[in-house]
Amino acid sequence: HVFTALTSIFKEAALFFPNNLGILWSERDEIKTAQTYLESAEALYNQYMKEDGNPPLDPSEHFMAEEEKLTDQERSKRFEKAYTHTLYYLAQVYQHLEMIEKAAQYCHTTLKRQLEYSGYYPVEWALNAATLSQYYLSKQCFMESRHCLAAANVIFSQAGQVPSAEDNETDQDQQDLRQRKAEIARCWIKYCLNLLQSARKLLEDNIGELDPDRQLELKAQRKKEEDEKEKGRKKAVLFGTSDICDSVLAMEEKVSSVYPLDFQEAREIFLVGQNYVQEAKEFFQVDGYVTDHIEIVQDHSALFKVLAFFEEDYERRCKMHKRRIDMLEPIYADLNPQYYLLISRQLQFELADTYYEMMDLKVAIGNRLEELDSHTIKKINSLAQLAIKYYELFLDSLRNPDKVFPEELEEDVLRPAMVAKFHIARLYGKLITSDGKKQLENMQTSLEYYTFLVDYCEKYPDAVHAVETELELSKEMVGLLPTRMERLRAKLCPFI
Repeated sequence: HVFTALTSIFKEAALFFPNNLGILWSERDEIKTAQTYLESAEALYNQYMKEDGNPPLDPSEHFMAEEEKLTDQERSKRFEKAYTHTLYYLAQVYQHLEMIEKAAQYCHTTLKRQLEYSGYYPVEWALNAATLSQYYLSKQCFMESRHCLAAANVIFSQAGQVPSAEDNETDQDQQDLRQRKAEIARCWIKYCLNLLQSARKLLEDNIGELDPDRQLELKAQRKKEEDEKEKGRKKAVLFGTSDICDSVLAMEEKVSSVYPLDFQEAREIFLVGQNYVQEAKEFFQVDGYVTDHIEIVQDHSALFKVLAFFEEDYERRCKMHKRRIDMLEPIYADLNPQYYLLISRQLQFELADTYYEMMDLKVAIGNRLEELDSHTIKKINSLAQLAIKYYELFLDSLRNPDKVFPEELEEDVLRPAMVAKFHIARLYGKLITSDGKKQLENMQTSLEYYTFLVDYCEKYPDAVHAVETELELSKEMVGLLPTRMERLRAKLCPFI
């Protein structure tokens, strides 16, 4: 009897011992050692459940009187909780080892088991689910990403009413709760933005405009595949009990997980993203969270940008880009580049690009007119000059303290700098003037910028891969502009 009892004790200890050692080594950052013990614990659990099926005695029961021993239900709960801890720490171990896909799988299983066995803190669970959604987002698994986010919202609501900014701001618990709510909102923003941007890539033609034939093709394809795909994939990822599932599914119904293929579908996703922008900004205010606040505003701007792609009316597109200008310019104006150089450069470039897009749209609107009116000419020139201003500010930020432009550009600024040069060259070519002498000056400036790009790539051939399209067009313009300038000079000659 003693031998049998000892055998049972050793068998049960063998199940818990590797688990505890794995957790211990994990907390000491001995990742490889932790991996060995935790994987051993996982294998033992699977083997035990296959061979026996009933939960073993909890280690604490060996020191309890017979009448104090656990019920089978409580014993099973503790055993499954220990295994959930194994998976939880394995997810972290795989994350440390950069085995990202495996880490995500274990994280997903851990979250699922925590709901099944009621072993979780709502706020922590919700934040982990929202974080996992970003992994699925990186793999363009939008249904899975949405499911994680919807579950995060549902479980977070179990934490109770989130206080407003005015309620007891000194209370750290309330502050933390508001912050976690805002962080989940930011994950939703990324979801909406990525879904819209991915749809744009599918729908755009070789000049970046919406391709109507591709749009019709994708709509027909989606109709065939949608139902089957929904059934097959949802089965694998559902979280929680039936009650939780119903709440999660209701949350999912509020936003699509399929690519939007027209303006109306895109607008619905945009509005969800915009609501979460407002929610995130309630906590991440510019006073105290400068970087976070600006990133949220940049995401809001990006939502408008991608929505504009789906809009067919050029005037309405312009208004969307104007909204971007209105939210970005005040932030840029208040930013000290000495402390926020990288963000400052990002805003300079984004403002320049936005004005550039607006100028292109105004040119397209003007081309539909029989004759350009003075108002349209003035608008085109104003937008072009503002785009040039911000591109130049960006390029100036690359200069050294002696105001000298770098001879060789760093890899991280190479493409934006070259694109800025290319766009400035094109913008000078778009300026409209009836003054021939001024037109000649603009063409000369344009030629200088195109030439810079060509000369730089000749001197540093490794730069070519970053600007292949721009380089090809620049070479073409370097060949054409001198001839055009000679013709203009010949016309102006009698008047000079």
